[in-house]
Amino acid sequence: MKRSHIAALLATFATITSLNAHAAISVRDDDGNLVTIDKPAQRILALAPHITELLFAAGGGDKIAGVVSYSDYPEAAKKLPQVGDNRQFDMERIIAMKPDLIVVWMHGSAERQIAMLRQLKVPIFHSEPRKLADIPDSLERLGQLMGTESVAKPVAAQLRGQLASLTARYAQRPPVRMFYQVWDKPLYTLSGASIVSDAMRVCGAQNIFAALKVVAPVVTQEGVLQEDPEAIFGTSEKSDPRSEGGLAMWRAFPSMKAVRSNNLFRLNGDLLNRAGPRMIEGTAALCEKIELARLHRTNPAAQSAP
Repeated sequence: MKRSHIAALLATFATITSLNAHAAISVRDDDGNLVTIDKPAQRILALAPHITELLFAAGGGDKIAGVVSYSDYPEAAKKLPQVGDNRQFDMERIIAMKPDLIVVWMHGSAERQIAMLRQLKVPIFHSEPRKLADIPDSLERLGQLMGTESVAKPVAAQLRGQLASLTARYAQRPPVRMFYQVWDKPLYTLSGASIVSDAMRVCGAQNIFAALKVVAPVVTQEGVLQEDPEAIFGTSEKSDPRSEGGLAMWRAFPSMKAVRSNNLFRLNGDLLNRAGPRMIEGTAALCEKIELARLHRTNPAAQSAP
């Protein structure tokens, strides 16, 4: 074979290699790790409900091959195949789906499960927004991995605008000390390391248990009484949104500031407990209730059932 022909083949190979390298997509996940895929992802596993919401919002709903339990938003997510829950993945089903991207979330038993997923040699993106501002950033990066930037970018810009508006309106308002009740049996809350605490900050509120080191600590009723928050927030049950649920326990302590001022509030847990696009909407609802608590300071007549 002539040298000129070999040179031509090498040049062609170099060109193809260069094109393939250019086609590769690389982004940083929420841990700062580089995630690289050869081409836009077409078969994605969304292994947390908030991830499913992020992928849909970024224009990739039709690229999701599998989800986990409680992935119920948007409506189309309910029809997607499930590959497990936050305790256990169905590895056989995951392998059969042949995913080209896996988006995961860290939780109690996640490390062992994610170690098993890494054996598949499929790119893994860790989704863990820690601040509200991280949500539109994550959405954009997922859009890059799916090749849906034309959808993801304007949605991210809209979320940033909504967050900026909330921050400008509420962040400098007089502070309200609040307790966020995730569950009542046992009594769970969230510390300052939780993204929910960042939502409180945007609203000008202070988390009474922000200093605790555990993200989702168990606290005591006595501990809450000692802190005597001005407002207490719980989440409503879908079965009966009018029910106070676990908040009713505090009415046994009429001398508490939150009870005395009628500042026992219910919120939609799906909006605030999932770090997806709807969390900005959930933060707006939180801010409105916090502002109502401020109103109760100066206008007792405004106190009404939450």
